[in-house]
Amino acid sequence: MEYKEIIRIMLRRWWLIALPVVLAAVAAIPDLIGGSAGESGGFTAQIRYSAAQQQDEASSDNGYTDVWLASEYTVHALTDWVRSASFRSEILSALGAAPVSLDSLHIAADNVRSVGVIYLSHRNHDALSAIADAAVLALSGRNQRYFPQFGGEAAQVTILEQPAIAAAPPTLPSRLAPVVRLGVALLIGLALAIVAEFIDPAIYHQDDLRRLGLPLLGSIPKERA
Repeated sequence: MEYKEIIRIMLRRWWLIALPVVLAAVAAIPDLIGGSAGESGGFTAQIRYSAAQQQDEASSDNGYTDVWLASEYTVHALTDWVRSASFRSEILSALGAAPVSLDSLHIAADNVRSVGVIYLSHRNHDALSAIADAAVLALSGRNQRYFPQFGGEAAQVTILEQPAIAAAPPTLPSRLAPVVRLGVALLIGLALAIVAEFIDPAIYHQDDLRRLGLPLLGSIPKERA
Protein backbone atom coordinates (compact mmCIF):
# COMPACT_ATOMS: atom_id res chain seq x y z
CA MET A 1 0.00 0.00 0.00
CA GLU A 2 1.47 3.33 -1.10
CA TYR A 3 1.73 6.25 1.26
CA LYS A 4 -0.60 8.33 -0.91
CA GLU A 5 -3.29 5.70 -0.55
CA ILE A 6 -2.76 5.61 3.21
CA ILE A 7 -3.19 9.38 3.36
CA ARG A 8 -6.43 9.14 1.37
CA ILE A 9 -7.71 6.48 3.75
CA MET A 10 -6.83 8.61 6.75
CA LEU A 11 -8.60 11.64 5.30
CA ARG A 12 -11.65 9.58 4.34
CA ARG A 13 -11.87 7.60 7.60
CA TRP A 14 -10.56 10.22 10.00
CA TRP A 15 -13.53 9.81 12.32
CA LEU A 16 -12.82 6.10 12.69
CA ILE A 17 -9.19 6.86 13.58
CA ALA A 18 -10.12 9.62 16.00
CA LEU A 19 -12.75 7.64 17.89
CA PRO A 20 -10.37 5.31 19.84
CA VAL A 21 -7.98 8.22 20.46
CA VAL A 22 -10.77 10.37 21.93
CA LEU A 23 -11.95 7.52 24.14
CA ALA A 24 -8.38 6.89 25.37
CA ALA A 25 -7.86 10.61 25.99
CA VAL A 26 -11.05 10.83 28.05
CA ALA A 27 -9.94 7.82 30.10
CA ALA A 28 -6.48 9.37 30.60
CA ILE A 29 -7.73 12.75 31.87
CA PRO A 30 -7.79 11.68 35.57
CA ASP A 31 -4.21 10.43 35.29
CA LEU A 32 -3.01 13.59 33.53
CA ILE A 33 -4.60 16.28 35.71
CA GLY A 34 -6.07 14.59 38.77
CA GLY A 35 -3.62 11.84 39.61
CA SER A 36 -2.05 11.76 43.06
CA ALA A 37 1.69 11.26 43.45
CA GLY A 38 1.12 9.27 46.59
CA GLU A 39 -1.19 6.83 44.81
CA SER A 40 1.26 6.07 42.01
CA GLY A 41 4.66 6.55 43.62
CA GLY A 42 4.02 5.67 47.25
CA PHE A 43 5.79 7.47 50.10
CA THR A 44 9.38 7.97 51.23
CA ALA A 45 11.18 8.77 54.45
CA GLN A 46 14.79 9.54 55.40
CA ILE A 47 16.53 8.86 58.69
CA ARG A 48 19.73 10.84 59.28
CA TYR A 49 21.89 9.68 62.16
CA SER A 50 25.36 9.57 63.61
CA ALA A 51 26.89 6.81 65.71
CA ALA A 52 29.92 5.91 67.77
CA GLN A 53 31.13 3.02 69.87
CA GLN A 54 31.11 3.17 73.63
CA GLN A 55 34.34 4.85 74.71
CA ASP A 56 36.32 3.77 77.74
CA GLU A 57 39.01 5.75 79.56
CA ALA A 58 41.85 4.05 77.72
CA SER A 59 40.48 4.83 74.27
CA SER A 60 39.59 8.43 75.20
CA ASP A 61 43.27 9.19 75.83
CA ASN A 62 44.09 8.70 72.16
CA GLY A 63 42.64 12.07 71.15
CA TYR A 64 39.73 13.32 69.11
CA THR A 65 41.12 11.99 65.83
CA ASP A 66 40.69 8.38 66.87
CA VAL A 67 37.22 9.13 68.24
CA TRP A 68 36.04 10.63 64.96
CA LEU A 69 37.66 7.86 62.94
CA ALA A 70 35.97 5.22 65.10
CA SER A 71 32.64 7.01 64.59
CA GLU A 72 33.14 6.93 60.82
CA TYR A 73 33.90 3.22 60.89
CA THR A 74 30.84 2.61 63.06
CA VAL A 75 28.49 4.46 60.73
CA HIS A 76 30.00 2.71 57.71
CA ALA A 77 29.38 -0.67 59.36
CA LEU A 78 25.81 0.29 60.22
CA THR A 79 25.25 1.37 56.60
CA ASP A 80 26.22 -2.09 55.38
CA TRP A 81 23.97 -3.68 57.99
CA VAL A 82 20.96 -1.56 57.03
CA ARG A 83 21.21 -2.93 53.48
CA SER A 84 21.05 -6.53 54.70
CA ALA A 85 18.10 -8.85 55.21
CA SER A 86 18.81 -9.03 58.95
CA PHE A 87 17.95 -5.34 59.36
CA ARG A 88 14.61 -5.95 57.67
CA SER A 89 14.05 -8.82 60.10
CA GLU A 90 14.83 -6.53 63.02
CA ILE A 91 12.29 -4.01 61.72
CA LEU A 92 9.68 -6.73 61.55
CA SER A 93 10.54 -7.80 65.09
CA ALA A 94 10.35 -4.21 66.35
CA LEU A 95 6.91 -3.79 64.78
CA GLY A 96 5.62 -6.56 67.02
CA ALA A 97 1.95 -7.27 66.52
CA ALA A 98 1.38 -4.19 64.33
CA PRO A 99 -0.42 -5.22 61.12
CA VAL A 100 2.19 -3.79 58.77
CA SER A 101 3.30 -5.53 55.57
CA LEU A 102 6.89 -5.22 54.39
CA ASP A 103 6.16 -6.54 50.90
CA SER A 104 6.45 -3.11 49.24
CA LEU A 105 9.18 -1.81 51.57
CA HIS A 106 12.42 -0.72 49.91
CA ILE A 107 15.47 0.12 52.01
CA ALA A 108 18.62 1.91 50.90
CA ALA A 109 21.44 3.45 52.90
CA ASP A 110 24.49 5.63 52.47
CA ASN A 111 26.86 7.60 54.61
CA VAL A 112 29.27 10.50 54.36
CA ARG A 113 31.98 10.01 56.96
CA SER A 114 30.24 9.80 60.35
CA VAL A 115 26.74 10.76 59.17
CA GLY A 116 24.50 8.03 57.79
CA VAL A 117 21.21 8.19 55.93
CA ILE A 118 18.56 5.48 55.62
CA TYR A 119 16.10 5.76 52.74
CA LEU A 120 12.73 4.03 53.18
CA SER A 121 9.90 3.77 50.68
CA HIS A 122 6.50 2.14 50.98
CA ARG A 123 3.18 2.43 49.19
CA ASN A 124 1.23 3.14 52.42
CA HIS A 125 1.70 6.31 54.50
CA ASP A 126 0.71 4.91 57.90
CA ALA A 127 2.69 1.72 57.36
CA LEU A 128 5.81 3.69 56.46
CA SER A 129 5.44 5.84 59.57
CA ALA A 130 5.38 2.72 61.75
CA ILE A 131 8.28 1.18 59.81
CA ALA A 132 10.39 4.33 60.26
CA ASP A 133 9.89 4.23 64.03
CA ALA A 134 10.76 0.53 64.06
CA ALA A 135 13.87 1.21 61.97
CA VAL A 136 15.07 3.82 64.48
CA LEU A 137 14.51 1.33 67.31
CA ALA A 138 16.37 -1.45 65.50
CA LEU A 139 19.22 0.85 64.51
CA SER A 140 19.80 2.25 67.98
CA GLY A 141 19.07 -0.75 70.18
CA ARG A 142 19.84 -3.96 68.28
CA ASN A 143 23.06 -3.35 66.39
CA GLN A 144 25.22 -5.12 68.98
CA ARG A 145 23.80 -8.46 67.85
CA TYR A 146 25.63 -8.24 64.53
CA PHE A 147 28.93 -6.59 65.42
CA PRO A 148 31.13 -8.38 67.94
CA GLN A 149 33.45 -5.37 67.79
CA PHE A 150 30.92 -3.51 69.94
CA GLY A 151 31.65 -5.83 72.85
CA GLY A 152 28.02 -6.77 73.42
CA GLU A 153 26.90 -3.18 73.93
CA ALA A 154 24.90 -1.25 71.38
CA ALA A 155 26.68 1.55 69.60
CA GLN A 156 25.53 5.02 70.56
CA VAL A 157 23.19 6.21 67.82
CA THR A 158 21.94 9.79 67.63
CA ILE A 159 19.08 10.62 65.29
CA LEU A 160 19.97 13.90 63.63
CA GLU A 161 16.66 14.37 61.84
CA GLN A 162 13.36 12.76 62.64
CA PRO A 163 11.91 10.91 59.64
CA ALA A 164 9.28 12.91 57.77
CA ILE A 165 6.91 11.05 55.45
CA ALA A 166 6.67 12.60 52.00
CA ALA A 167 4.81 11.61 48.85
CA ALA A 168 7.11 10.12 46.24
CA PRO A 169 6.89 11.29 42.62
CA PRO A 170 5.04 9.01 40.23
CA THR A 171 7.12 6.25 38.70
CA LEU A 172 8.22 6.52 35.08
CA PRO A 173 5.79 3.80 33.86
CA SER A 174 2.93 5.66 35.60
CA ARG A 175 3.86 8.92 33.88
CA LEU A 176 4.17 7.27 30.48
CA ALA A 177 1.03 5.13 30.75
CA PRO A 178 -1.38 7.79 29.35
CA VAL A 179 0.92 8.46 26.38
CA VAL A 180 1.26 4.73 25.69
CA ARG A 181 -2.53 4.31 25.80
CA LEU A 182 -2.97 7.17 23.32
CA GLY A 183 -0.39 5.60 20.99
CA VAL A 184 -2.10 2.22 21.15
CA ALA A 185 -5.46 3.86 20.51
CA LEU A 186 -4.03 5.60 17.43
CA LEU A 187 -2.75 2.30 16.06
CA ILE A 188 -6.14 0.70 16.70
CA GLY A 189 -7.84 3.56 14.87
CA LEU A 190 -5.53 3.18 11.88
CA ALA A 191 -6.19 -0.57 11.80
CA LEU A 192 -9.95 0.00 11.92
CA ALA A 193 -9.73 2.53 9.10
CA ILE A 194 -7.74 0.15 6.89
CA VAL A 195 -10.11 -2.76 7.60
CA ALA A 196 -13.15 -0.58 6.89
CA GLU A 197 -11.57 0.57 3.64
CA PHE A 198 -11.02 -2.96 2.37
CA ILE A 199 -14.50 -4.21 3.24
CA ASP A 200 -16.19 -1.14 1.77
CA PRO A 201 -17.29 -1.96 -1.84
CA ALA A 202 -17.67 1.71 -2.83
CA ILE A 203 -15.34 3.28 -5.41
CA TYR A 204 -13.74 6.52 -4.19
CA HIS A 205 -10.71 7.00 -6.42
CA GLN A 206 -9.50 6.03 -9.88
CA ASP A 207 -6.81 3.88 -8.27
CA ASP A 208 -9.63 1.70 -6.89
CA LEU A 209 -10.61 0.88 -10.47
CA ARG A 210 -7.04 0.04 -11.44
CA ARG A 211 -6.79 -2.41 -8.53
CA LEU A 212 -9.94 -4.12 -9.79
CA GLY A 213 -8.42 -4.44 -13.28
CA LEU A 214 -11.02 -2.15 -14.89
CA PRO A 215 -9.92 0.23 -17.62
CA LEU A 216 -10.23 3.94 -16.90
CA LEU A 217 -11.74 5.74 -19.89
CA GLY A 218 -11.75 9.23 -18.41
CA SER A 219 -12.40 11.31 -15.33
CA ILE A 220 -14.34 14.47 -14.58
CA PRO A 221 -12.35 16.81 -12.30
CA LYS A 222 -14.05 18.57 -9.44
CA GLU A 223 -15.34 21.99 -10.23
CA ARG A 224 -13.15 24.64 -8.73
CA ALA A 225 -14.69 27.68 -7.14
